[in-house]
Amino acid sequence: MTLTREEKLILWFNEISIGDVPLVGGKNASLGEMYQKLTAQGVNIPGGFAITAYAYRYLIKEA
Repeated sequence: MTLTREEKLILWFNEISIGDVPLVGGKNASLGEMYQKLTAQGVNIPGGFAITAYAYRYLIKEA
């Protein structure tokens, strides 16, 4: 089973851009955008991930 981006619980910074604010929030979308732009220029940045809004809603529903 393949999940859509909207159904994933986490997204890695290299998968996130500024257009993903509804999925991961503004700060994480900005981090993803910076990660992609700066690593493309050769800046060494540690990887990371964002917990999605879907993951939050799922947790609240199942708790």
